[in-house]
Formats: sequence, C-alpha cells, structure tokens
Amino acid sequence: MIALTRIYSQLLLLQRPCARIWQTTTRSTICRPTPLHTPVHAAAASNTLRITGAPILQSRAFGLSACSFKYTDDFSHGGFTDEDEEDEDFIEDSEVEELFLEQVPKGIGEGQHRIFIVHPDVKWGSRKQYLTTAELMMAEAVGLVNTLDNWTVVDKIILSTKTPEKKRIFGKGNFQSLTEKIRQTAGITAVFVNVERLSPLSEREFEEAWGLKVFDRYSVVLHIFRCNARTKEAKLQISLAEIPLLRSCLRNEIANLDQQGGGTRYIGGSGETLLEVQQRLLKEREMKIRSALEKLRKKRHLRRSQRKHKEFPIVSVLGYTNCGKTTLIKALTGDSGLQPRNQLFATLDVTMHAGQLPSHMTVLYVDTIGFLSQLPHQLIDSFSATLEDIKHSDLLIHVRDISHPETVNQKVNVQNILKNLQIPDRLMNSMIEVHNKIDLIDNYQCVEPDAFPISALEERGLAELKNKVEKEIVASTGKHILDLKVDLSTPQLSWLYKEATVQDVNVIADEGSAIVRVIISTALHGVCRRFPQSDCKRG
Repeated sequence: MIALTRIYSQLLLLQRPCARIWQTTTRSTICRPTPLHTPVHAAAASNTLRITGAPILQSRAFGLSACSFKYTDDFSHGGFTDEDEEDEDFIEDSEVEELFLEQVPKGIGEGQHRIFIVHPDVKWGSRKQYLTTAELMMAEAVGLVNTLDNWTVVDKIILSTKTPEKKRIFGKGNFQSLTEKIRQTAGITAVFVNVERLSPLSEREFEEAWGLKVFDRYSVVLHIFRCNARTKEAKLQISLAEIPLLRSCLRNEIANLDQQGGGTRYIGGSGETLLEVQQRLLKEREMKIRSALEKLRKKRHLRRSQRKHKEFPIVSVLGYTNCGKTTLIKALTGDSGLQPRNQLFATLDVTMHAGQLPSHMTVLYVDTIGFLSQLPHQLIDSFSATLEDIKHSDLLIHVRDISHPETVNQKVNVQNILKNLQIPDRLMNSMIEVHNKIDLIDNYQCVEPDAFPISALEERGLAELKNKVEKEIVASTGKHILDLKVDLSTPQLSWLYKEATVQDVNVIADEGSAIVRVIISTALHGVCRRFPQSDCKRG
C-alpha cells in the first residue's frame, strides 16, 4: 500500500514539463561529470513516473523534425578532418549530452567498485569454449575490470558447471559454496559473472542471494565504452546499447513491486499498468535515439561520398581490442599526434589519418573500434553505424597481437564478427593479415606465408607491408600505372602532380617534353588522354 500511495501521489507529474528524459543515477556518479545548462522548451510534453526503489522514467520530445542537424566526424589527434557543416538535420550537443548523462543504468557507475569475479567453466555443450581455456578467459575478465578507474579485483574464482542455461547457472552444491565464499570475502561491492549476458531472472536471483550488485560482460564492456566515449555518435550508440540493461532493470524492479501487489495495477484512469507505462516511455526513447543515429548515418554516407570523389583510397585497420591498431597507424603515417594507450577499447570513434605509400600515393587509414569475444549481438548492432565504415573500405588490414596466448581464438572471433557484419567477399579475400608485437617474442618465425610479421612499436617490417598495401589498393580501386608523354610548355605536368600520383619524371630536353610515370584513376586517365600530343602507355 505504501508503494501504491507513492505512485498515485505522482500522477500529477505526468502533465508537467520536464528537463530530463531518464534519471537512474545522479550526475555525480558519471565517469566524466559535465554540467548541463539545457533550456526547457515550453512546448515539450513530458511524462514522469516516480516509484520508490525504481528508476525514474521521463519522456521529453526531441523535436528532431523542427531542428537542424549538425554532425562532425571525429578525426582526433591530427587525423584527416572534415569541416563542420550545418544543414536541416541538426541535433544540439546539449541534447545528446543530456541523453548520455541521464541514462546510466543504476549501480554500475556509482563510485568505486571492489569486484569479485566468477567465471562459469562450461564442461560441454554449445556454450563450451573450445579455442580457449577458463584461465585465459578469467585473465581477460580481470583485464576488463582493471581498465576502469576506481575498479579493483578483490578475488576471483573459476567454477565448473554443466547447466549454464539454468537461472543460477551452477548446480546446487557449487552455488552454495560460491555464495558462502562471496559472503566471507570482505569489502566486496559487486560481483562480475563472466558470461555474455545474464537474464533478468538470473540477475535478480544472484542479487537476492548475495546482497550485491551483479554485472555481466555486456554491462562491464558498455561501462568501459561510456567512460571512453567522446563524440556525439559514440554517445548515442552507447545510449542505444544501454536500453537492454534498462529493460532488465525495469523488469526486476516491477517484479519486486509485484511482491507488494502493486506492479500490475492500473494507473489512475490511463488504462495502463505501471509496467506498460514504463515500457512505452522506454520504447519512445529508443525510437528517438535511432532516429538521431539514422540522421548521423546519412551524414556519414555523404562524407564517404565526398572522400570517394577526392579519390582517397580507404584502408580500415581492425582487430581484437588492444592488438596495436593505433600504434600501427602512427607508424604508417608518422602522425606524432596519435597517442596509443595500452588499455582495452581505447578507440571508440572512427578516426582517419592520411599516410603515403612508396609511390607517394595518399591513403586514409581508418582506426576502428576493437573487437572482443562474447560480445552480445545487441552491442554490435548498436555500433553498426561506426562499423559500417569497414564495408566501404578499399582494403582491410587485420592486426593480430601475435604475442598473446589467445591469438588464434582472437582471430576466429574477429572473423566471426566480420562475417556477421556481412563484409563483402572482395574485402575478405584481399584482407592483409599482420602479426604485430613480434618484438615480444624471441626469434619469431612466421608460419603463415601470407602474413606480415611486424613490430609497430619498433617500426620493423613496415616497408614490406606498405608495398603490399600499395599493390592491393591499385588492384581494388582500378587505378592504372601509366607512362605519359607530356608537353613541358603546357600545364600538363603540374596538373598530374595535383590530380594523380607522380612516381617518376624523365625529361627529354631536345623535344621539350617528359615521360611521366603516374598512378591514376580510370576517370582521370580519360582526361589525360585528351592532352594535346599526349602519349599514354601502361607502365
């Protein structure tokens, strides 16, 4: 009755305008607190429902159709940068920031955490991991926790299970011993169960049994993403990916309220139960985020078209998280502004960096988000706008940390993710595999004939890699290597320097002409053939 009284006491709030969309935690608990000064639109309709012990769901119209939309690719650290443009599709930074800061799932971002990690070691069946070991998966879980500031691992345990599909995952005996161990370990604030995704029922069972907040890989990885997000698009994609967590939280809170007899009651004369109201508000929020992301996707497509028009070949550098992608791009481009970090998911936003190949051809290297094993498909789907850039590349470079004990398993995970992203066969077949960090292995001998062993940190093996990139780019983009005879009394030579890649110039002084070796696109090849007295021959 107390809970129901509080619900009815808040019904008048449904008609009030509000400046927030969700509130599941205070701003002081966010990774990077940012003061907001967002004006409240007088015409913005809102719905607010407050329940003791439950998240507050608030809805405010974005008014996307009434605004203009602004988007800027984030090519940070001195990368290739598009200029800011304004058009009819504009979304205010303050509105994105409001979405981002007000949506943190309850519990995960609240101050320091002392974590107890539980890894279920599945003995057989479809969920058993055959390419790795429980110890290596536990080590990766520890690495995820250590990536976060103010998070520390207090203790950890690997526990075998034959019933991973059950709500408690473990058998009765193992679960009881695990519960006793957790209760006897002092100072724990949360438990990290190292599985892809816990069901709402399992999460509630564990929290009731242990009296602690429980996280899975989805929630921990998403929190790392949140702490590393910088651009508008990354923040919106994280906000979208957090919706399944908020739905789980909602179901658990409603289940707790049902025990008091209030969760399925109708609210006033609305004809909706409390659960239905909150689900509707959550659905409205999801639709607004997806609408904003779709506008950003269209903007990104326009940027890609502009880059294609400028004839810049695109090389996407991808791989498992912390494999050395950014370090490699820094070595290939000489971009001193790039500052690689030795941590998981240091790169969330697509950044582009210009570099030159041996022929002096300019290419754009794309630094992409790192991959991870056992990432739920919802999380990958939420970042589809960012990962879409991979599909539109001219060439892919797959970087492997060859010193890592799980390098083979990591390769398989990356290939599976690329398959799920439906990367075109032409890109998969031409993809260059790079074995990075050979400096960490004594006398490394590469047993894969098509792979390129390198040390990006020590800049070893880069010349061979650049030659291979150039060869594949010429093949994939349909460019031509030609010897052109030009008249030096005309602007032909200067035009070639501007529009093509000039490799060599041999002057014929007696004729006042020169033979110029160039790499040129099919379209520009047609233009140069119209040069007066031009002679085009394949090099």
